[in-house]
Amino acid sequence: MAASRTKPITKTINLALQGGGSHGAFTWGVLDQLLEDGRLRFEAISATSAGSLNAVVLAEGMRLAGVAGARAALERLWRSVSELGGWSLPGLEYGLVHAWAAALTQLLSPYQLNPLGFNPLRELLQAQVDFEALRRASPVRLFVSATNVETGKIKVFSAQELSLDAVLASACLPNLFPAQEIGGQYYWDGGFMGNPAIFPLIYEARCADVLIVHVNPIVRRGLPRSAAEIADRVNEISFNSTLMREMRAIAFVTSLIDRGKLSPQEARRIHIHSIRSDELMAQQGASSKFDVRWRYLCGLRDAGREQARAWLATHLQAVGRRSSVDIRAEFL
Repeated sequence: MAASRTKPITKTINLALQGGGSHGAFTWGVLDQLLEDGRLRFEAISATSAGSLNAVVLAEGMRLAGVAGARAALERLWRSVSELGGWSLPGLEYGLVHAWAAALTQLLSPYQLNPLGFNPLRELLQAQVDFEALRRASPVRLFVSATNVETGKIKVFSAQELSLDAVLASACLPNLFPAQEIGGQYYWDGGFMGNPAIFPLIYEARCADVLIVHVNPIVRRGLPRSAAEIADRVNEISFNSTLMREMRAIAFVTSLIDRGKLSPQEARRIHIHSIRSDELMAQQGASSKFDVRWRYLCGLRDAGREQARAWLATHLQAVGRRSSVDIRAEFL
């Protein structure tokens, strides 16, 4: 491990982190492995929902204590998330508790169930992130996405707009929490309109390489037949739809560049990279996004580390040179 920490930084990359509740622990594992490996520097991160929590906590840890601080901060984040699950009733299996809670949210809105707007993530983030200091001196450029409830448009919070409320807006599931108000506008989870948003990295970052960390499976084999299976697949397709559209746009621009229809002065060639485990994530139902048991989170973390190690071994040399993903085959 000591040897890996002394490896020189050889590549710069941008990160795009998907949201997906507790499945964000997979992203924790990916980030932990990339940080430990030490051969990549992060210029910018675009993130949504759980990805936003990972992003701001990583940046804050790095601001305070470098790479070691970022790794420690991510572990503290997910330990705290697991501790929030302590409200589960003794003697009841997780699945029964979640089924009861899910049924309740179908009958009552969060304005009825939670009229005071209590959000346990608020206290958790307040304890771990100094947003004022992070706005002044973040070591990584941050872009956090939310969905404007009234207009349906994506809102990307960056630089001086970044705040605790912005991160809570990015992770505001409308069946659990009242909409987050910021500046007289109301926001829901960013996953509806950008999961994650790639365009801020294209327009605002110097680096042309984007590594997407997926937690929502793109491919799920077999026809869903039960109500739960259908709901799970609808959830996955919905929360991947905006990413698929952005990939189509990137493929189109790349094609125009390759055919000489656009010059380098008119458009940037973007290199896309991807870390995902559709097979693993397809085994997780949508309800498991609310499973915050420490053993479950650590299993996802370890899977993320394993996938990141495999990606580094196979695709690190592509960074700065070309995409390591066939965009048309994977996304179109």
